Formats: sequence, C-alpha cells, structure tokens
Amino acid sequence: MKEVRYFYTLEPMNGALPDDEAAHALRVLRLVEGDEIFLMDGKGTFYRAEITEATKKHCGYRIEETMPQTPQWKGHLHLAMAPTKNIDRTEWFAEKATEIGFDELTFLDCQFSERRVVKEERIEKILVSAMKQSRKAYLPCLNPMMPFREFIKRPIVGQKFICHCYDDNLPLLKDQLLSDEDALVMIGPEGDFSIEEVKAAEAAGFQSVSLGKSRLRTETAALVAVHLMQLAHL
Repeated sequence: MKEVRYFYTLEPMNGALPDDEAAHALRVLRLVEGDEIFLMDGKGTFYRAEITEATKKHCGYRIEETMPQTPQWKGHLHLAMAPTKNIDRTEWFAEKATEIGFDELTFLDCQFSERRVVKEERIEKILVSAMKQSRKAYLPCLNPMMPFREFIKRPIVGQKFICHCYDDNLPLLKDQLLSDEDALVMIGPEGDFSIEEVKAAEAAGFQSVSLGKSRLRTETAALVAVHLMQLAHL
C-alpha cells in the first residue's frame, strides 16, 4: 500500500499543483500519472485526486472526491506573542502549535522586545508544512507584526488573556478558559511585558493569568497557552 501524500493548494479546482508542490511531488517523491494524492485548501476541505499529467515542471490532476472536514475544536483560538531574539525558537513554536491546532497567530512589538522584524513568508511556509504533516484541515491565519498598544485596542470577540510574571497569585489560564467562547492569549518577550503594558491590557479588557509555577521561555509559554486553549475547546 502506497503512503498517502498531501499537498497544499489555494485553488484546488484549477487542476494543477503549485510549482513548489509540483516539484516536490515529481522530483522528490517521484509520483507519476495514475498515482493518488490528497489536496488540502487550508480552509477545511480535503480532496482526493489522481495525477493525470506528470512532466518536468507540471503536475496536473483530476479531483475524484471532495471531503469536507469537521473542525477538531470549538471556536477561534488566537495566540499573540513577541517573537524571540533567536528566530529558530519562534519557528519551532509555529510548527508545534500548528501540529497541536490553533486558528490565528499575531506577532507583537512590545516595549522589551528583542526582535522587531519577522520574515512572514518564512513563517507561512512553516505553518503550511506543519499543517500538511499533521493533516490539519485548516491553515492558521498569520498576521503582520503589530505594536502592542495598537493590538490591544482592536475589537476582539471572546475571552482575552495576558500572561505575565508580576504576580504570583494570578489565576491559572487553564481554570479561566470557557469552552463555548473564542479565546485570545498574549505572551510577552523574554523580558516579559512591561508593567505599563500589563496595566494597559487590563484597562482594555484583558484578564491577567498565569501558566503555572514554572518560569517558561517565551516559545514554551506560547506553546503551553495554545495547548491549554485547544484542550479547553475540544
């Protein structure tokens, strides 16, 4: 039995894989005419297809079956974080969070941020790769980096949380999440949010919460937050 192969395309009905996916299918996997593949549009649908043309740079297919997927969790899960100085750690988070499952990722430019530029195209590729590897039907939405104070003023539906380490007696995020409401969690940079940012977030309706007693790196804290949101909304 051949291994099932998944490919990502924004336009599954056009009958041909995007150039990068075609190159992977033909040059790396050495697929040929007649082979079965599965497509994903990142919007909730898989497609079973058969390769009808396999040339050096072109991989055509015919869709045999449309397969709508049921969401694996309830509501909309949004993680906003300050990217780490070492971008590898942020990329690791993006991959693992997609494997777990969430809906939206925003990078924050905070007072103590050590990185203020992120190559969105690179992160997008990591999200797509992780979506395919974990066979998720939905591709997380990636937003451009946004100044912290601008972000907290945006209208947001559902619960809003800010995680920080200024108070040892904060309620735990896991105990505050409601399964029937959308959720947004903010994670600060390695130096944490500033006290002024925490106060501004609280004034904007965010609830201060803790992820537990352990001191976590930014990318670890962000992954824990995604996992807690996902578990609460299963």
